[in-house]
Amino acid sequence: MVALALLATLASRPVVPGLDEVMLWQVELPRATVALLAGAALGLSGALLQRVLRNPIADASTLGIASGAQLALTVALAYAPALLGAGREVVALTGGTAAAAVVLALGWRRGLDPVTVVLSGMMISLLAGALSATLVLARGDYVLSLFIWGAGALDQQDWSSARTLGIRLLLGLAASAVIVRPLILLGLDDAGSRSLGLRLLATRLAATAIAVWLAATVTAEVGIIAFVGLAAPAFAGFMGARTTRQILFAAPLAGALILSFTDSVVQLGGWQGRDLAPTGAATALLGGPLLLLLLSRVPAGGPHRHPAAALAPRRLRRPWLGLGLLGLGTLLAMAATLCIGRSAEGWHVATGGPFMELLPLRWPRLVAAGSAGMMLATAGLILQRMTGNPMASPEVLGVSAGSGVGLAVLLLAGGASGPWLLAGMVAGALAVLGLMLAITARSGLGPERLLLAGVACGALCMAILSVVLSSGGMAAYSLLVWMSGSTNRVGAFEALTALGGTLVLVVPAWLLTRWLSVLPLGPDASRSVGIPVRRARLALALLAAALTAMASFAVGPLSLIGLMAPHLARLAGFARAREQLAAALLIGALLLIVADWLARLVVFPYQMPTGLFAALIGVPYLIWLLNRTGERRSR
Repeated sequence: MVALALLATLASRPVVPGLDEVMLWQVELPRATVALLAGAALGLSGALLQRVLRNPIADASTLGIASGAQLALTVALAYAPALLGAGREVVALTGGTAAAAVVLALGWRRGLDPVTVVLSGMMISLLAGALSATLVLARGDYVLSLFIWGAGALDQQDWSSARTLGIRLLLGLAASAVIVRPLILLGLDDAGSRSLGLRLLATRLAATAIAVWLAATVTAEVGIIAFVGLAAPAFAGFMGARTTRQILFAAPLAGALILSFTDSVVQLGGWQGRDLAPTGAATALLGGPLLLLLLSRVPAGGPHRHPAAALAPRRLRRPWLGLGLLGLGTLLAMAATLCIGRSAEGWHVATGGPFMELLPLRWPRLVAAGSAGMMLATAGLILQRMTGNPMASPEVLGVSAGSGVGLAVLLLAGGASGPWLLAGMVAGALAVLGLMLAITARSGLGPERLLLAGVACGALCMAILSVVLSSGGMAAYSLLVWMSGSTNRVGAFEALTALGGTLVLVVPAWLLTRWLSVLPLGPDASRSVGIPVRRARLALALLAAALTAMASFAVGPLSLIGLMAPHLARLAGFARAREQLAAALLIGALLLIVADWLARLVVFPYQMPTGLFAALIGVPYLIWLLNRTGERRSR
């Protein structure tokens, strides 16, 4: 579309080159060409990944490949620019390959189950995004340029990117043509493919290598272009492509058209020579709705296929003794946070006068972190029991990202503060949770597809946040600080507000533990004992949204405490709802207090954002959880 319009304009220009001709040849035509080539490369990459994994929602975005490539490029730009001079593509390929290797290793033990693969990819994307945001904050002079580039801006100044992408696309098409026969056989099950002489591992590795290479090349040249690899094969199927050959031919064409059309829209919607938004961020807005549309194609799992189901906990004989030990550990962690620290002279234990001098600086962070940990743990427990899915949490289901959208709306509307910001975050979290539950109720999705519905809602919210971040300005910087989960600026007012919110919101959850005990049994069983299921779910959803927004305001959306604390309480043997809630409260507070303490010590004299440091703990925990489940299933 854009290319044809530009060629028509070129035909009407005079022969003598001027500024318009230079802009046309060196800016506009290269950009139109890059949009076509990058879209085609991502379409082919998505088609290969979906074929190899037999997963209709696999692409470089959902598998964390693009985020891994971006993280590698961000690290190189911030700390080793010479590596970029040697070749951005190599750096991006290294990061994308590492992310893909982790995701596929986690999914391999479970037969590359679609839910496990996508959930693992989302976790890797969250971790990589949090690390990238922290690096950007640490290098403030690069904030705007890094996020505009990372959001997939297609602006060009010459033909170098077009040449690179064109060559790589031709090589990728040729390599795909070589392995098309093995890819056709992959449509059978593993036993049938082996019986026909197919080398499964070699074929999967070859196709995955081509897909990762194409996605990493696009990321190195123009940043993250989200969900084009997901959309292109789907659109190819809608247009009638059925066989492997047809999809591998049609998906690049569909990807080229999707990205070219999106780039045209953001240019036409802009003003004063600026785009409406970076093209990659605009394509990300398609991802959430498209994931929801494709949920019906994901194979439905049985009731025990989700990752935590195989982890049957032992029940404590004396749960109150266990709670006492957890409470003692939390008190010790609080004392260590207030007393133990580092200075230019080394480690120290503050007592007496030095302790009183440091106390006004340390206690607000301690109170805010502990309160946020308890609120996230409560929200996670409510969501896990309300949905009957032990992998549900505010972070996994996109509820935290929804609160960020509410925050972004108010920041852009005029920089509201205090209660208005909290109200906006509650509204955003509740909107996402309500949308997810409405979709689940209408389509009868099981626990596994509920996870994917949450992933889709979270992807849509993160896309909106990316658009806001790429716009620059103080609103974008404030949003970036929030996303990283920094408690550095927490004062007495914020800490006491968080503590008050904890007391107000956790007490109702404690009073509703009967609902939390019965709702996991299903609506019929719940109604049989007199529970008003619809009103109960609405009340719990409101409570979970308020808890998430209040906690996320202090530590950002990435901590994963809402996933870990209820799990750890359950694995420790606290099985009943009230016991599990009490244990999750203490574990959530303990985890986030320790994370906040370590965040200001491990890279002294600098400080890491608390939410990011908690995520650094949470992602390895999820990896362990998925790996442990795979081991049990393989026995």
